[in-house]
Amino acid sequence: VTDSTVKSEVSYPELRIQKNDLLSIQISSLSTRPDISDAIFNQPSSGGASGTGSSVAGYLVDVNGNIEHHRLGTIHAEGLTKEELAAEIKKRLTEPVKLLDDPTVIIRYLNFRVTVLGQVGREGQVIIPGERVNIFEAIGLAGGITEFGQKDKVKVVRELDGKRETGMIDLSSKEVFDSPYYNLVQNDLIIVGETNQRLKDVQQAKTIQKISFALTLVTVAATLSNIFIRN
Repeated sequence: VTDSTVKSEVSYPELRIQKNDLLSIQISSLSTRPDISDAIFNQPSSGGASGTGSSVAGYLVDVNGNIEHHRLGTIHAEGLTKEELAAEIKKRLTEPVKLLDDPTVIIRYLNFRVTVLGQVGREGQVIIPGERVNIFEAIGLAGGITEFGQKDKVKVVRELDGKRETGMIDLSSKEVFDSPYYNLVQNDLIIVGETNQRLKDVQQAKTIQKISFALTLVTVAATLSNIFIRN
């Protein structure tokens, strides 16, 4: 008996904060009265969602890549990992004045999402409840690839550090798990293209429509001509 099991190392991309990310920031400490000392740092900023008008308590990364913390002021977040941002917040809580004893900062994404377009069951944004999603899961949540979709040429558009990159991934290949686009990051755009047969069908339908329209015009012209000749 031949063991056909394939084992490989599983790695996840290091998520970096982007503009328009909505972050939950929870701060705690070793204080004996957290309801007094910690609570003031956990109040949501004005507007509930840092100016978004939403009832979700979070901090929106603005167009400059900053968040506006209601107690700690402006903090640059874009390009940082959650751990790096947490370290910066801890620093502000302890230097130059110790505001909290041994603070702990927990950061979560509140709007982790990707967009799936093209030949799928349901085009649009897909909201991810956690912070990890691979391309199979995202396409599955979008209703799967239709019979006219190209499984071997799926495009992933990704923006990182102000730069846009585009990659192609073959979902039918065994190397799909090694692709840097297998595990998605927030705000990725997945585009499933049409097969050649689909394109031919669309073109054929357009041609038939044009021929039908032309025949209709000829028929109408002939009818009007007969009427005028008889009169």
